[in-house]
Amino acid sequence: MTDWNWPMDLSAARILLSNDDGIEAPGLKSLARIAAALSDDVWVVAPETEQSGAGHSLTLRRPLRIRKIEARRYAVDGTPTDCVLLAINEILKDRKPTLVLSGINRGGNLGEDVTYSGTVAAAMEGTVLGVPSIALSQEYPVGGPVPWETGEALGPDLIRRLCQIGWPRNSLININFPAVEPDRVVGIRAATQGRRKIGDQIVTGRDPRGAPYYWIGSMRTEDPTVAGTDLNAVHANAVAVTPIAMNMTDHPTLTKLAETFH
Repeated sequence: MTDWNWPMDLSAARILLSNDDGIEAPGLKSLARIAAALSDDVWVVAPETEQSGAGHSLTLRRPLRIRKIEARRYAVDGTPTDCVLLAINEILKDRKPTLVLSGINRGGNLGEDVTYSGTVAAAMEGTVLGVPSIALSQEYPVGGPVPWETGEALGPDLIRRLCQIGWPRNSLININFPAVEPDRVVGIRAATQGRRKIGDQIVTGRDPRGAPYYWIGSMRTEDPTVAGTDLNAVHANAVAVTPIAMNMTDHPTLTKLAETFH
């Protein structure tokens, strides 16, 4: 599949913002400030409520509602995927966006997080609908404040640089900012997807009616020591930039299967 036309002139771009933390999330407000530094034509279409962990899910069994909050700012009672789909095919159908930015997520989207993340899913939907897309997430210390200023300080220049060099049509860009202030960031690293599994902890209990429930916790199993990974980068206080391919075919195994079933 051929690339988009690069470099992109961001000063003339129509930028669509979405997220999975909801329309009132502080990370979305940070992203709006980043986008405002890039273009005057910025639109926000985000979920009414938090959709963390929604993945690349669509709402198919009920109608969706779009609520216009103000000019260029809308809320959708659905998933991040719903938001981007409705933004591109309905709200902005007369002139589609030239760039989708999703985030800034409260917490990193590293390793296997990308398969669960609604933030990454919004960028996936933009990609499959033919719009270059970037997901942005902000790590933060456990129990500590979220350093939103890091993404705001580094985001505009990083997005400009990415839109100068470009990336293929079948890929999105996943950015993770480390959990430190801007002056403590050691640089930007192109990184591969690491290994991190969420949900190893399950809490059980009973509700007031005596029925059992199971609550998936946030305990993670991860290895930040593997050089070159997104986990390694953010643990070293660097910004991790990872290209994520939409085509998930395992080509070496495909070759073996083709030989077997020839």
